[in-house]
Amino acid sequence: MSSLKAFFSQNVRPATVEEVVVSDRFIGEDGKPIPWKVRALTEAENEQLRRASMQPPRKRGDAPEIQPDTYLAKVAVASVVFPDLKDAELQQSYGVMGAEELLKKMLLPGEYARLVQKVQEVNGFDRDVNELIDEVKN
Repeated sequence: MSSLKAFFSQNVRPATVEEVVVSDRFIGEDGKPIPWKVRALTEAENEQLRRASMQPPRKRGDAPEIQPDTYLAKVAVASVVFPDLKDAELQQSYGVMGAEELLKKMLLPGEYARLVQKVQEVNGFDRDVNELIDEVKN
């Protein structure tokens, strides 16, 4: 296969869905913690989430600023495949509307941090730029 064909969409390995036990509070019928499933986003999806996380300029002439907490919550929600955070019944059980609010309500701070860490890892944000440069050199 020529090197250019390796970049054709049909030849690219699909992004994997990874599992992470976010909390030991969500127990399955077997008595074991239920893992969450997390997927990687495309850059197009990421760009949309960044735009949706922008705070309007405070003063005329200022550039809009990204709200980091809002952005991370949106990336987490978009990356979680299971449980279905957009499920109305699940949201209702916690008395919230919206997937981002659901995450904040259902997870403890450390659990939320564990989820966000895994989401960043799956999306490639866990690697230092220098690591990537060294990898490309080799």
